[in-house]
Amino acid sequence: MFVAEVTAGVIANSTGLIADGLDMLADASAYAIALAAVGRSARFKANAATLSGGLLLVLGIGVLVDVVRRIVSGEPPEGVWMLAVAAVALAVNATVLRLLSKQRKDEVHIRATWIFTRADVVANIGVILAGVAVLLTGIRYFDLAVGAAIGVYVAKEALEILSEAREARAADQH
Repeated sequence: MFVAEVTAGVIANSTGLIADGLDMLADASAYAIALAAVGRSARFKANAATLSGGLLLVLGIGVLVDVVRRIVSGEPPEGVWMLAVAAVALAVNATVLRLLSKQRKDEVHIRATWIFTRADVVANIGVILAGVAVLLTGIRYFDLAVGAAIGVYVAKEALEILSEAREARAADQH
């Protein structure tokens, strides 16, 4: 989905799709980190969550930088592309969120993965709504607003993950 969304975002000039696609890349990295942490110590799991949160924070800041760049030099996005690709991404993320919801309270590294996916579902809905608004009005700022909102939301989620990882690390030391 990362490749599909980023490619579609570039073709459609959509900051929202690019942001959502990059978030998918961060998620895939987080899933790999979470899988590597299975069966490991609580400290390793807390460190895995810290790495995941750090990646997400970098992504959120990068998306916000891209929004500023597109405000200055961007072209209008293609609403149809936004709707179609975001709808597929929403179906994928909703399925993953449902699968993870059963384990989300177990361990910090799994909780981090659930938080990533929850952010994706929100982002997908935002891109779909922006796509509708762009189609109806032709105004590109709906896409930019969604891109900015994804960036801020992703950064907020990253800080939540980093906080939980810090708490888990502190609890492990006691």
